[in-house]
Parts: sequence; C-alpha cells; structure tokens
Amino acid sequence: MSFTGADVLIVGQGVAGSVLAWTLHQRGFSVHIVSSPELPSASSVAAGIVNPLTGRKLVKTWEADRLFPYLHRFYTGLANQLNTSFFTPLDVYRPYRDEAERRLYQTIAADPELQPYFQPAINDAAYSAVINNPFGGIQVMQAGWVDLPAFTAAVRDYFIDKQLFTYGQVRSDDLQTRPDSVTYLGKTYRYVIFSEGPHGQANPFFSALPYNVVKGEILTAEVADYPLTNIVNQGIFIMPLSATRIRIGATYSWHELDWKTTDVGRSFLETKARALLRIPFTVVDQRAGIRPSTVDRRPFVGWHQTYPSVGIFGGMGTKGVSLAPYLAHDLADHLALGKEINPAVNISRFHSL
Repeated sequence: MSFTGADVLIVGQGVAGSVLAWTLHQRGFSVHIVSSPELPSASSVAAGIVNPLTGRKLVKTWEADRLFPYLHRFYTGLANQLNTSFFTPLDVYRPYRDEAERRLYQTIAADPELQPYFQPAINDAAYSAVINNPFGGIQVMQAGWVDLPAFTAAVRDYFIDKQLFTYGQVRSDDLQTRPDSVTYLGKTYRYVIFSEGPHGQANPFFSALPYNVVKGEILTAEVADYPLTNIVNQGIFIMPLSATRIRIGATYSWHELDWKTTDVGRSFLETKARALLRIPFTVVDQRAGIRPSTVDRRPFVGWHQTYPSVGIFGGMGTKGVSLAPYLAHDLADHLALGKEINPAVNISRFHSL
C-alpha cells in the first residue's frame, strides 16, 4: 500500500459494494465510493436472508463452513461499530411436506458434516397454531436476515460523514486507465472496483462475463398476531418483521427481466402462503428486483485481463448477503498480502470469453 494516490474507487453501494468498502476501509485502504441513486438496486428489494442449507434437498451452501461463522461476526461487529441494528440471527423451520420428505430430511440431518446446522430439539407444536405442519418439521441453525436498506444506509452515512462518498454514475468513458492506476474526475486511484449488481452486465469492461440474471418478487403482509420468531420455509419463505407484519417470498423468473411487479408473482406467493399459513393475512406491499446471478452460480471477483487496475466484485446472485463478507475479506488479503483470489470466483476462469 505504498501507492501515493488514493487506493480504491468502488463503484456501486449495494450489499457487495458496502461490504467491500467497509472491509477495505477497516484494513487501512483509502476508499472512495461512487453510487447512483437513480439506478434501481437489488439490495433495496431483497429479503436479505442468510441460510446455510437451501433447496428442496437441503444442500449446503458453497463454502458454508467458512462463510457463515464469518458473516455472523461481520454483521454483528459492524452493527455494533455503527451503533445501529440491521442483523437478526434466526433459525429456519422447514415443515415436512409428507412422510417421505420427513424420512429424507432426517437422513440428511444424520450426516456428521451437516449436524452443526440442525437444531436437535424442535417444538413442532409451537408452530402448529400458525403453520400447517401435520408431519412436523426440521430446524436449520446459523441462519438469519440482514435488513439491507438499513445496512446500506448505515454504511453510506458513515462514508458520507468521512467525505468518502459521492452520488454519481461512473461510465467507462469517465475513466482514464493506465497499467498501474485509474483516474476519475481528476483524482487518481490505484484500483477501481465495480460492484454494480445486475447493472454490471452493461459495463463495457465486463460485459463478456456470463451473467444469468433472475427476477424476484416479494410481498409484505399484515397479520393480527404472528407469534413465530423464526423464518418458515416450504417452497416459499415467511419471515417475521414484527408481531403484526411478515414478509413472503420469493419468485424466480428468467423472463420479463424488469423491475416491475406482476399479478402472476403476487398470485403465486399468496397461493403458496395461504396453503402454508393457518392464519389470515393482508398483503400491503409488493416489490420486484433483479438478482445479479451468473451462469455457474459463482460470483465475479478479479481484474480485467487488459486493464489490471480495473476490477469487479459482483455477480453474487441470490446469496450475496452470505457470500460478500468472506469474499471481501479474501480480496483484501489479495490486495494487502498478495494472496491468490479463489479460482472458483476469479474471473480469470472466463478470460477465454
């Protein structure tokens, strides 16, 4: 870090850009963020759930044994440092659909590698007043959710207070790139790192990367009294926001890739939720966003093949809240110590494109 200019310009302040900016700042790098308030952000819509075991067969998230202990420390520590609240550790209750699924999940839970993620004692009766669970259920630990609007706002306010944040939209033509630096608006940086979420696919530097963005919709609903404090998941998730408000999600669509809500999405989520919940609810809000997913379901981290001072930290997909903290830690190690970027996320895997 002997460079005489500023170290890193970060473009985009969604969850990935926020995590990276904070991580590098804490490691002693001089950081400046530029983010456009005019572009829609996936982080302003996403539910922010972190869950180590996902899918119909409870598959362990990639690198979960490293990611989840780290993310719990990261978000808890950051919330304490900023004297705010945005991270809520919760379990995820998965009611069995039938007897066959009960047997399958119990077999999965017996795997020694997965046992740290399962709650051994489950009170099914505590859920049965609210949730249809005639076959019981299984409970996943080390999960939770990040209030992403609150999180990004807290990080933004911190960097604004330090005069390290600018509202704006950085285009490739705005940058003067050299092998060892980048200049933007007259100021020189050692690196520029783009964290633009789904908008990254329109960035000329990285447009060749194989994005596979996916649209998602979520609902917010009011209930008279919701006593559960954990997330419930059976095809959709139901997440408690308060004793009278829940969030329901989410849809997945690779068509009509816009930021508009749909009647189809609302109908799908309402139908699923009414089959799962035993209590009435009233939908009060619906939102849609685009997730920055990739073809191989691994993020994009690394440096442009031709412009070594131009980097990307994105493509986090549906699990960005889980992935970003540890990957930002690894990227900081790369910059500070010369540590190699994990080949599974390094964009060098696509240099042939």
